Amino acid sequence: MSEISAVIIAYNEEQFIERCLASLKDVADEIVVVDSLSTDNTASICSRYNVKFCTRPFEGYVQQKTYATSLASFPWVLSIDADEALSEELRRSILDIKNNLNADGYIFNRLNNYCGKWIRHSRWYPDRHLRLFNREKGRWTGINPHDFFRLNRNCRTKRLKGDLLHWYYSSIEEHVEKMNSFSSIGASELFRLGRKAGACTPHIHLVWSFFRSYILRGGFLDGQLGYTGCMISAMGSFLKYAKLRKMYYVEKTDK
Repeated sequence: MSEISAVIIAYNEEQFIERCLASLKDVADEIVVVDSLSTDNTASICSRYNVKFCTRPFEGYVQQKTYATSLASFPWVLSIDADEALSEELRRSILDIKNNLNADGYIFNRLNNYCGKWIRHSRWYPDRHLRLFNREKGRWTGINPHDFFRLNRNCRTKRLKGDLLHWYYSSIEEHVEKMNSFSSIGASELFRLGRKAGACTPHIHLVWSFFRSYILRGGFLDGQLGYTGCMISAMGSFLKYAKLRKMYYVEKTDK
């Protein structure tokens, strides 16, 4: 049976992390938690479990997950966020393949809970992610705050049954706050990479993001919360490129 290291990055996750850790029982042979200097009870909750706990200042999602993965004792890594948990069906799926991990990575559907409701349409479901993988076959990449593990060319993936449960945003206010924060991080990353945005770019991303998620991906089927979630997320896309344009304007006027 292959041994699996579960790796988690965390910051002030006392509300969720115990549920996450409990769901890993019998699935993970090791749990690594890299904490970004939490000020709540995250550390004390982790101490109740057999966790390899360490702290590290947060430098970005890609950087933090790369570091956490480097601490794993085993080649096979299960990457899970502190506000996520394995559903019972997904737990069984992973246990079923532990004796025969014959792909290089395994993809899960992620089911998001938004303001107390499980969202089953739009871009939020099935929201597929590669989360169980051989760390020797790829690396973490992406543009912060969006990270993903990229397998090397010619690697094989399979999809497992069951959902990775994710408690996304508990309130509309939290969603708005996070979209504002994430759009700033995203704009800064794009600016660092030399990406540009035209006058129409923010508006194009706003319209396309909403149309794709609400219309093409059926977000309207999730009722009022489906509309709200799609609209706020689309506004996040607008803000990212609007802030990117502002950065170039400030740079130009400062010269």
